[in-house]
Amino acid sequence: MHPHLSRLASALSAVDASTPTISVWGRKLAAVLSGGGRLLVCGNGGSAAEAQHLTAELVGRYRDDRRPYAAIPLHGDTSSLTAIANDYGAEEVYARQVRAHGRPGDVLLCLSTSGSSPNVLAAAFAARQCGVTTWALTGPAPNPLAGICDDALPVPARDTCTVQEVHLAVIHMLCESVEEVLR
Repeated sequence: MHPHLSRLASALSAVDASTPTISVWGRKLAAVLSGGGRLLVCGNGGSAAEAQHLTAELVGRYRDDRRPYAAIPLHGDTSSLTAIANDYGAEEVYARQVRAHGRPGDVLLCLSTSGSSPNVLAAAFAARQCGVTTWALTGPAPNPLAGICDDALPVPARDTCTVQEVHLAVIHMLCESVEEVLR
């Protein structure tokens, strides 16, 4: 087996034990979304791309045709992102948006392969202050993000690419769980 595939298989096998957590998140998220709440998602680089992938699955559809749900990738509004970075600094780009869009009962999903991205950590702190539930998809624990969020699913892999590939699998499992509940 190719070494990349071997690392991926090992990480996927380790995360399989977290399937109950993903199911719980799916049930909770389905309740939030069907009740008029929203999902906010943040991350940097490849994690931002995965954040946008997740929100597209919820606003569009994953497998089943259904009504659209409120899901916002916080990096997606480039005008707000760049204005906030310019006026308040890069660390505030997500936190300020969480304060603007987050309501008690909403969910913020933070993606960070390192678990230590300052702007993602700031978003998690802001969410907690707003009464928004915080979940984290990270690389290996312990890490600061996993420590401050209400719940976390760390991926025990050293390579960023492996962590991101597992995060995408988890995102698809989460979407499947949400749609299963909402059927």
